Amino acid sequence: MEKVDLLIHSAGQVCVMPGVSGPQRGAALGTLGLVENGAVAVRDGRILAVGSTIELQSKYEAEEVMDADGRCLIPGFVDPHTHIPWMGDRAGEFEQRLAGATYMEIMATGGGIMSTVRAVRQASVADLVADNRPRLERMLALGTTSVETKTGYGLNLAAELKQLEAMRLLNEALPIELTYTFLPAHAVPEEYNGRTDAYVDLVIEEMLPAGAEWMRQHNVSLFCDVFCEEGVFDVAQTRRILTAAAELGYRLKLHADEFVGLGGTMLAVELGAVSADHLVRTPEADIQALGQGDTVAVGLPGTPFGLAEPDYTPAKAIIKAGGALAVATDCNPGTSWCESQQMMMALACRYMGLTQAQALAAVTINAAYAIGRGREIGSLEPGKQADMLLLDTADYRQLGYRYGINLVRMVVKNGRVI
Repeated sequence: MEKVDLLIHSAGQVCVMPGVSGPQRGAALGTLGLVENGAVAVRDGRILAVGSTIELQSKYEAEEVMDADGRCLIPGFVDPHTHIPWMGDRAGEFEQRLAGATYMEIMATGGGIMSTVRAVRQASVADLVADNRPRLERMLALGTTSVETKTGYGLNLAAELKQLEAMRLLNEALPIELTYTFLPAHAVPEEYNGRTDAYVDLVIEEMLPAGAEWMRQHNVSLFCDVFCEEGVFDVAQTRRILTAAAELGYRLKLHADEFVGLGGTMLAVELGAVSADHLVRTPEADIQALGQGDTVAVGLPGTPFGLAEPDYTPAKAIIKAGGALAVATDCNPGTSWCESQQMMMALACRYMGLTQAQALAAVTINAAYAIGRGREIGSLEPGKQADMLLLDTADYRQLGYRYGINLVRMVVKNGRVI
């Protein structure tokens, strides 16, 4: 018999979530690759085989054997859009919104993003690590095994680099795996009020080159992201930043259409961005472009929920157009302080119109493609990292149906039980 490190057997359902050749697009979203009474064999941190329990037990001898006892086995969740790391909270602003103030009104008076920027600028790297480690540990306990993290609460070079350094240290300290995004164009800092073009020049001439040097120094890949929104950065400014970033070796992401459909999604597709995120007010032409391009649409249902807004990402229209749809928490202190992709699945089912199977694909295989890692993580296919979750239920449909609890019984990262 062939030797393996780990064999998990007797899973009532193994949800493979196939996608080795690309994200699940259009009507294919929600393809489970379901194996009943299934098993998974792991060697050297990677999935060696998936099949029936009888087949794998007869073929492999494992150093560690685990009986799933009829429970459901799924890929680890991938969270492709968060704003970790940050400092402080904005509970007072939530109270203002409950009294009738809008997000953009609060931002215009120096609150919102700038409130968190002031806290981050005053913090040390050690402070950022200490404050954000518990958030990432909660994510891991809730089943997220890979997560995208962003700068964007510094808005000057020193503070942006400080956030990158905190991310690097957190990635080294924890089993959860981080992907890094450089977001100096998250807002226009107070010192540049009324001078947005001058701040764009600073981002292009000073901050992006420094981020690229950090990327080379640490031998990691960075995304560059821009908040393309009315009152923040327009399409022309966004194009300038992302074009410069691509020339420096960054991969591209884009915040688009959260409050106003400016054409950011169309720009993301045109520039070959890996993802376009938010997409609440996305024009029909931009939705059709998603169906023709490779850019993954990332819905963030926690954000309109957190803002008590009635409109969500038009998931059904994106699916009908043949687009690839992912879902993320947008975990941040202002609009969506939630570490749980399970909760996002529940919101996506109710407010974006997804089935449980579609929501599961959106937080696993498609979320992996939304951070450029779909060939490494996001599904239980041979050759991929052995990132798996054993649920405390026999039926994957409990995800999305139930909410406010943790249905993850066991987390496996790189073949190791966490």
